[in-house]
This record gives sequence, C-alpha cells and structure tokens, in this order.
Amino acid sequence: MELQIIQNKIYEIRGERVMLDFDLAQLYEVETKRLKESVRRNSNRFPPDFMFELTETEYKALTDSLRSQIATSNIKGGIRYMPFAFTEQGIGMLASVLNSAKAIELNISIIRAFVILRKYALGYAELNRKLEEFMIETNLQFNEIYQALTEIAEKKQVEEKPVKPIGYHTLNF
Repeated sequence: MELQIIQNKIYEIRGERVMLDFDLAQLYEVETKRLKESVRRNSNRFPPDFMFELTETEYKALTDSLRSQIATSNIKGGIRYMPFAFTEQGIGMLASVLNSAKAIELNISIIRAFVILRKYALGYAELNRKLEEFMIETNLQFNEIYQALTEIAEKKQVEEKPVKPIGYHTLNF
C-alpha cells in the first residue's frame, strides 16, 4: 500500500492523529458495518486513547472535505452512527480484532505512515527551535552592530564640532 494514500487518510481530531472507520474499512476491504461490529464485540480492547466516536459537531466539520469519501448508510441525509476515530494504538488493536492477512499487511503500512508523520513533526519542531536560536543570535549581533555604529556616530560628532580658531585676527581696511 502506498504510504501517501494512507497519510492522506490521517486526520487530527481532539489533538490526536487518527484514521476514521470508513477509511480503514475501505483499506481493509471490508464493509464499515462489519468493522464496527468487530470493534463493538471487542470493546474492551479499545479504551478511549485507542478509539473514540466522533461527535456530530466533529463529524459536520469533516463532512465538507470528506463528502465524496463517506460510504456509510444514510438516513434522511444523515448517517446512522457517528464514525469511530482510531489512534495509532487503536489501529494496531484493530488488526488483531480483524485477524486477517490483509489486516496485518495493511497495519504494517499504516504504522509506517504514522512513524513518518511523527518524524516529520519532530524534524519540524527541531527546525523551529534552530530558527528561533538563529533569530536570537542574529538580533544580538544586530544590537551589537547598532551600538557600535551609535558610538562611532557620537565620536564623529564630537570630532566634527567647529573649533574656534586660535591666533590673530587680521583686519582689512
């Protein structure tokens, strides 16, 4: 499975990187209904930090960007059940619940996608830290240059003060 396809199905909800049940069902090549049934039968394996059900508000926020991907049963324009969101640990547990060769193979790809995203996020944080250090160092250098230029300008002003000439005045008649 191409990692880019999986990465495009990872969302950030409630501060967690998650994949939604209908995307996982599509990847595992099972019906969303069957995936949810397996999860409900094994609910003790899915604590809140592994999986949670979206609220209607969260779901509505996603529907605009996902409208063409949602493949759940409709009732009067809405869905019957809110989607489940699975964290990386929940996806790992999902493979054991589904217990198929396809699930295991796909799980390896999904975990790799999460690892790549984590490395990217860590690299981005490190880059921001280095940039901030550089900016602080640069500001200090600019302050030193400004101070040196100010001192030079003040010294030059003192040197350029008109000096009263010393000596005799000649008068022309």
